[in-house]
Amino acid sequence: MAIARPIRMLGAACILLCLFLVFQLRQAPSTVGSKLIHGMKRDPLLDPTGEPAGPLWRADDKDYAPDSPNSARTNAALISLVRNEELDDLVSTMGDLERTWNHKFNYPYIFFNDKPFTEEFKKKTQAATKAKCQYGNATLTNQLVPKEHWEVPSWINMDLFRESAQMLEEQDIQYSSKISYHQMCRWNSGLFYKHPALEKYRYYWRIEPNVKFFCDVDYDVFRYMQDNNKTYGFTINLYDAPQSIPSLWPRTREFLAANPDYLSENNMWQWLTDDVARPEHNKIANGYSTCHFWSNFEIGDLDFFRGEKYDAYFQYLDRAGGFFYERWGDAPVHSIGVGLFADAANVHWFRDIGYNHIPFLNCPNSPKCSGCQAGQMYAGESFLGKEDCRPTYFKYVGTH
Repeated sequence: MAIARPIRMLGAACILLCLFLVFQLRQAPSTVGSKLIHGMKRDPLLDPTGEPAGPLWRADDKDYAPDSPNSARTNAALISLVRNEELDDLVSTMGDLERTWNHKFNYPYIFFNDKPFTEEFKKKTQAATKAKCQYGNATLTNQLVPKEHWEVPSWINMDLFRESAQMLEEQDIQYSSKISYHQMCRWNSGLFYKHPALEKYRYYWRIEPNVKFFCDVDYDVFRYMQDNNKTYGFTINLYDAPQSIPSLWPRTREFLAANPDYLSENNMWQWLTDDVARPEHNKIANGYSTCHFWSNFEIGDLDFFRGEKYDAYFQYLDRAGGFFYERWGDAPVHSIGVGLFADAANVHWFRDIGYNHIPFLNCPNSPKCSGCQAGQMYAGESFLGKEDCRPTYFKYVGTH
């Protein structure tokens, strides 16, 4: 018996609806990423965001005048590795940071470069702040940094570098063949803290050209780090491209096997090795989740990086050659070092500092913020949401 046409149409509609629902379910992980896997169904930045708890030092209560001999500033500096051609983008960053924070506290800037800074660079950067500016140079022997801190080390085989870079390019890994990028990552990973210009300082805040700061911050963040024994502060927590670091975690495991006492009792092992949120990352990176603090913003304790544990770790990695034969970045290297050798309780998420480095953001829900949408984590296509590793971090480490 023939099926009536309305029933046939209803059946076809049901089939199409089922196919649509299946398609939507298959697409869902690309937009929510690990949020559902690790239970972060609501971004904490959607909730009202205030300052950190505890006593805070403020410019109204202390002497933070730029040239004061009795300044309340602790031994800290704002640092940036930057090229002359990035001047306009750097001045834009300084404008934001001065407006939201540093015009109150006048912490000094120290700029590093692999070439001499131009007079225009010096003039415009100093004009952007009342604080003191210092200009180091990363290659010339008559400047502040030994030449060998920037040059490709003698144990690197350049033929192998070029072959490796070609393989990485075929996997669409950015900057694979750009030698200066590899040099930058190596310097930021383990040589910046050896710079003589930083010798007298305990804390640093790293800034980059063309970043934005959205929120007024009315307390001395360096003093907060000092008073609360903080080792490291971050705003954004992401996944790295696993193809760029396949041997980083195996080399790390080798180092730990040789130095088991270096592992902090309260470490971040589960965050570093999670294989639930993005198992394909863990597999390609040979046991590393690829979660890392995005180090274009970081506030850190130089004593930690200068210390025996981290410095020995960097020296081991440096000899392994992955800064050149792969594309190890300073972000995963810093993050693994902090995650293994520091006390997790001494790592701080600066949720109240609104920050943007294209395309990712840290946007608090605060009346002190303007220019970004509370809870917005990225600007662009929805697939960028998959790169958010905060749910994994919050699950294993917390939101402190």
